[in-house]
Amino acid sequence: MRVLVVEDEQKMADLLKRGLEREGYAVDVAATGEQAVWAGIELPYDAVVLDAMIPAPDGFEVCRQWREQGRWMPVLMLTARDAVDDRVRGLDVGADDYLTKPFAFSELFARVRALLRRGAQERPPVLTVGDLMFDPATHRACRGDVEITLSAKELALFEYFMRSPGAVLSRTDIIDHVWDFAYDGTSNVVDVYVRYLREKIDRPFERHALETVRGSGYRLRADGG
Repeated sequence: MRVLVVEDEQKMADLLKRGLEREGYAVDVAATGEQAVWAGIELPYDAVVLDAMIPAPDGFEVCRQWREQGRWMPVLMLTARDAVDDRVRGLDVGADDYLTKPFAFSELFARVRALLRRGAQERPPVLTVGDLMFDPATHRACRGDVEITLSAKELALFEYFMRSPGAVLSRTDIIDHVWDFAYDGTSNVVDVYVRYLREKIDRPFERHALETVRGSGYRLRADGG
């Protein structure tokens, strides 16, 4: 089994390399984001131990680029801060597990073993409706060859429509899937964000994919408009 360690602190990198080698793995080390991106794309690894805070690009961006390039080896991300935002961000860019520094090496080895048992996960399927495309792995949205820049909430709304082409989605359905439990239902937030989405996926292309179904809600045409 071949493991890539991405760590810019020399002492920690050496400790990880020696420890993993004692566990029976062949280990390569990358000290920068650039080295890591190249190694992860060009070389076959069974697992990666990836420090989040490395010289640019950081570990989050490295993982995102690997996944964008179709490299799905299991990734254990290391973070120096016990912060929920860091853990969420790591999982969002495609990491499979995380471990907060300082950590016990016995736990790190156990997590690596667990990831190796799981193996590489298949890339989530790309959603297509007509010439509209959404990639859940990279959060990339396109119409034809044109990439569309969407905010986080617009992406969530777009993904929900893309998973239900041709179906009429009520405002309640949309709120339940796209907004959190704290939303009180007193504003026209759904209508506002549908309008934002139309301004990006329809209007510039002179299309009419997002339809209003009077008295019921909204529908993404099954042909993509």
